[in-house]
Amino acid sequence: MSIPIFLHIFSVLPAVLLGVYILCNKKGTTTHKTLGRIWAGLMLFTSFSSFFILHEGRFSWIHILSLITIASIAISIWGIRNHKIKIHRGFMIGAFVGSIIAGIFATIMPGRFLYTVLFGG
Repeated sequence: MSIPIFLHIFSVLPAVLLGVYILCNKKGTTTHKTLGRIWAGLMLFTSFSSFFILHEGRFSWIHILSLITIASIAISIWGIRNHKIKIHRGFMIGAFVGSIIAGIFATIMPGRFLYTVLFGG
């Protein structure tokens, strides 16, 4: 496993678990804000690390989702800082759902690292 793949997986796994916890618990608390900052940091790290993971030496369509995640988190941070809760909520949920979709596709696509680990080949 390459270092970029290791770092990517190392950051995304806790982000997924933390994201589920944040979505399922009370919003606006100090805990929510602290864990949300950690989640956003993990997701930004995960997104940026994806640009060091190339498929056959090139970027793939999944990298578009990394750009969307970065933009979604930036818009969400803008939203909460400007007291636009609906924008914050929508873009954070979108970033979370998008990361789950990207993770599923990155895992089940033949030739990908996790596909090989999970399904052989």
